[in-house]
Amino acid sequence: MKDEKPMPKNEEEWKEKLTEEEYRVLRERATERPFSGKFLAEKRDGMYVCKACGNPLFSSDAKFDSGTGWPSFDQALPGAVKNIEDRSGGMARTEIVCARCSSHLGHVFDDGPTETGKRYCLNSVCLDLEEKKN
Repeated sequence: MKDEKPMPKNEEEWKEKLTEEEYRVLRERATERPFSGKFLAEKRDGMYVCKACGNPLFSSDAKFDSGTGWPSFDQALPGAVKNIEDRSGGMARTEIVCARCSSHLGHVFDDGPTETGKRYCLNSVCLDLEEKKN
């Protein structure tokens, strides 16, 4: 991990660390509006990391345009995310959370177009991009 930041010990500390929108999505498991995220059309090379704790999550090499309105990836870095069964909203889905801080990132689906068959659908507000240095 890059420089491992100390993590908040409780939700009050998370509220102080994150913006209102970041807190709503990362800690309260909300979803940003489709086609509104800053990383949707991002093309720069680098590493996508958890906005809350800096944990490396996805390589830009795994990013693709799913047409869904959220940044999508066909694979996570090994051990970077945890899958959690999500039956909220009358749906059966798989939520993905950061393996380090347990913050909500989005969902993963088995309808991806690459050989992995996965589509990790992320909220841009949950991510930072550490751009690759040439």
